[in-house]
Amino acid sequence: MMSRKKQSRGPCSFCQKDMSNGGLKKHFAKCSKRLEAINNVKEKSKEQEFYHLQVQDAWRKEFWLHLEINGSDQLIDLDDYLRSIWLECCDHLSQFSIGGWQGEEISKTKRIKEIFKAGIVLTHIYDFGTSSETLIKFVDMRKGKALSKYPIYLMGRNNLPEVFCMECDRIALWLCMECMYEYDETGFLCDVHAETHPHDDYGDPLSLVNSPRLGLCGYSGPADPPY
Repeated sequence: MMSRKKQSRGPCSFCQKDMSNGGLKKHFAKCSKRLEAINNVKEKSKEQEFYHLQVQDAWRKEFWLHLEINGSDQLIDLDDYLRSIWLECCDHLSQFSIGGWQGEEISKTKRIKEIFKAGIVLTHIYDFGTSSETLIKFVDMRKGKALSKYPIYLMGRNNLPEVFCMECDRIALWLCMECMYEYDETGFLCDVHAETHPHDDYGDPLSLVNSPRLGLCGYSGPADPPY
């Protein structure tokens, strides 16, 4: 019997409790620290609609985000955020669609509140050569005041997935592109084996970063939130 793959986990940005993607999806509605943060907003701005979106790489399920975005903001704000935290390498084209590659393309000028409702899954495609596909699902909507002055608030994110060196059993911190593309190996290397690794046709090994795009096209990180 095959062993079950370990679920990726990540912390709630409010209470720091470490949970699975699905666990966090349910957790935010009752997280006392989140409710406290919402109730203690001192801004005098009027109440608005904020959408909780669950974001996940289409092929590597261990990479995910939970975002809150103002309903009056546009899809281009979401595109900018995804590029910054996960995707941007060479200023490739991107698009949103309902129904995947062959689905209906959605203009980036559309407002969040015009698109997202129960049952909607939006596909974001970045780079139509070496593509990255992201699935975006509506989870919930609240009316209230903003938790940030920026369009998007990061509520949760997966921890950097733990992978192991292909030469030993140590935790890997590096990726050899040549091993991955030319020899069909994982390319994962620990500090020790990265120092003595002989391949350099694709440059030095890349430092592992928390993005599903690492190793694709020219992507090398840093995979940090834009704000």
